[in-house]
Amino acid sequence: MTGGLDAVAASWLMQQPVEEPRWVVEGLLTAGLHILAGAPKVGKSWLALDLAVHASLGEPMWEMATSPCEVLYLCLEDTHARVQRRLWALTDEIGEEVWVVVSACSMAEGLVGQVGDFCDEHPRVGLVIIDTLQRVRPPRVDSSYAADYGDLGELKALADSRGIAVVAVHHTRKMGDADVLNRVSGTTGITGSADSTMVLERASRGSSSATLVATGRDVEHQELRLRFQSCRWELVGRVSQEEIEEREVPECVVAVLAFALSAERWSGTASALAEAVGVVGVSPAVLGKRVAQHSGFLGERGVSVRREHTRGGNVITLSREGGEGCEGTPGATPLPSLPSQASPSERPAPPEQQLLPGF
Repeated sequence: MTGGLDAVAASWLMQQPVEEPRWVVEGLLTAGLHILAGAPKVGKSWLALDLAVHASLGEPMWEMATSPCEVLYLCLEDTHARVQRRLWALTDEIGEEVWVVVSACSMAEGLVGQVGDFCDEHPRVGLVIIDTLQRVRPPRVDSSYAADYGDLGELKALADSRGIAVVAVHHTRKMGDADVLNRVSGTTGITGSADSTMVLERASRGSSSATLVATGRDVEHQELRLRFQSCRWELVGRVSQEEIEEREVPECVVAVLAFALSAERWSGTASALAEAVGVVGVSPAVLGKRVAQHSGFLGERGVSVRREHTRGGNVITLSREGGEGCEGTPGATPLPSLPSQASPSERPAPPEQQLLPGF
C-alpha cells in the first residue's frame, strides 16, 4: 500500500507567514538549481569563478548583495594550474572559503553523495558550481526529455534538501532562438527542472561586450549588459523592463501606439485602422486581435482601447489619456463612415489559448 498524500488546506496555507527565498545573490541567485549557459569560450568559467569569489567574501556582485558562504567549485574541465592563473587575474587575496575540485565522480557513480558528504563536513557551504554539467552526466544514448529531467532532478533534490544554490554550467545551441530557454542545449527537461536559467551571449565573436539574460521561478526576468575587462565581467547597465516589454510587442502594435499618441482620439474599424496606420502584411482581423492582446501595453503608455459592436460593425476607439479630443468636442478626430456590415476579415477573431510556461 502506498502512503497517503501530504495535503494541507489552502485556507491554512493562506494564513501562514510568507517564506521568502534564500538569496545567495540578491535578485539573481536563490537556493535551488540554476543553469548558466553559453557558447564555448564565451567566458562562462570566468564568470563562475568570479561568482564564487564574491559569494565567499560576501561582496556585492554587480551591485547585488551576496550572502557570505563557503563555495565548492567543481571545475572539471580545468587543471589546478589553470584555476590558479585565473585566481591570480581575478583577485590579490582570497580566504579559505572557496574549495576547488578538478576531478569528481559522475552522477551515476555517486557525485550527489560526494557533494553531500562535503557539505556535511563544511556546513557553511551555500553555493556549489559544477563546470560543466556534461562532465558529470552519465553517458546516454537516450536524449529524451525524461532523461534530461531525471538527471537535473537529482541536482535539484540536492539543492533543495541542503538549502544551497547549485549552479550547473552548460552550453547553448548553435542555432539561436527568440526564447532564451530554447537556446539551452538539450530538451526542455533541463530548463524545466531548474529554478532559473541564465544565458551569457557575446555581442559578436571576439567582442568584449555581452548580455546575461536571467529568468526563473523566483527571479524576475532581467537582462544585464556586461563587458569583459581585466579578466572579469563588469556590469555596464541593465536593460529596462520597458525595453524588454517593447521587444515582445508586435511592430504593428508599436505603430498603432505612435499613431494614437499623435491623433489624441480615433474611432473606426480594424480595416480603417490598418489603412490609417499604414500596416502592411497584417490582416485587419489580426491587427484587431493584436491591439486587444496588448491593450495593457498601450494603456501603460497613455492610450486607452475600447472595442464595441455597432450596427455598422466592430469599432475600435483609441483615446490618448489627458488629450482634449473626445467625441462631440473640438479637436476630436471625426468618426469615419462605417460599412453597413462587417466583412469576415473584420469580425473579431476567437481568443487564443494561453499556454502556461514549463515552470
